Amino acid sequence: MNIGEIARRAGVSRSTVSYALSGKRPVSEDTRRKIQQVVDELGYQPSASARALANGRTSTIGLVFPPAGNHYTGMQLDFIGSVVEAAAAYDYDVLLSPSGMDSDRSFQRLLGERRVDGAILMEIRLEDDRADHLAALGFPSVAIGRTAHPEDGWYVGLDHTALAAACVHHLADLGHRRVAFVNRPEQLLRTGYESAHRGLDGFTKAAAERGLTVRTYCCGDDAAAGQACVERILHEDPATTALVTLNEAALGGLYRGLAHAGRHVPRDFSITGIVANRWAETVTPQLTAADVPAAEMGRLAVDLLVERLDHSDAPPRQHLLIPPISLRASTGPAGHPPADTTA
Repeated sequence: MNIGEIARRAGVSRSTVSYALSGKRPVSEDTRRKIQQVVDELGYQPSASARALANGRTSTIGLVFPPAGNHYTGMQLDFIGSVVEAAAAYDYDVLLSPSGMDSDRSFQRLLGERRVDGAILMEIRLEDDRADHLAALGFPSVAIGRTAHPEDGWYVGLDHTALAAACVHHLADLGHRRVAFVNRPEQLLRTGYESAHRGLDGFTKAAAERGLTVRTYCCGDDAAAGQACVERILHEDPATTALVTLNEAALGGLYRGLAHAGRHVPRDFSITGIVANRWAETVTPQLTAADVPAAEMGRLAVDLLVERLDHSDAPPRQHLLIPPISLRASTGPAGHPPADTTA
């Protein structure tokens, strides 16, 4: 079934049917109603390509994120799911593009073939080639995260500096004096991964303010790496009584490493950090944490992108979120680590 058949049955021209369906030109109410009746009877659905030709829109947005490597973290999957769900509410499809640099073929096809109306960028780096490339092209985009100079961009971000500092102050208020920081993998830190750098900055500055003795560690995104990281922490400074982490993928391993070392959480070791709440609630005891509102951030990113698509001259808008620390069961007053933990 096509526009020609609808025009024949409604007794109008093909162009009239096109105008009635696209809304590009006014059509009398009687004619529009007659055409709509035929459309309803035939169950006609214009193809996506036809709609794109008619109105210059694909009704598709791109979600650009780096290749997974071994796997995607739970937080990454939460962001992807939230963007897809929020886009559907606007009747937009989502095209996933696992791209890291603006030279990636997938990223170039996304832009060169105009497969999408706009793009959402995940896993932002402080100096991000993708964001720079889209800005130079004037291509509508929104970032989940902030570059080093975010003031002119559209983004939804989490204030990792403030949140990591809040975690430090929480532990210091409980009397902890020797605290470790468990960051994301070293490769992400080297490539300028925004949350890893800003989280580290917030941790070190707050620790200095409180006069704490600290050590910082990079950790792989898996449980085995988390366990190995705890073993290293306790080997290098057995008097450590708490840690702050940005690495939710390693969380289970951090707990396991402490259990193997004979450290009871929270009686003689406290853990806190910045993770999605559903991951904080899967460990035992549940993690005291600044909960990452992944669903809200994905929804806000889609809201901003749709706003940008509908109002091309709108000034840049941003959302910088600072969720409160959810007090659960993984932190307590500083105790004395068991004497035999490093034997």
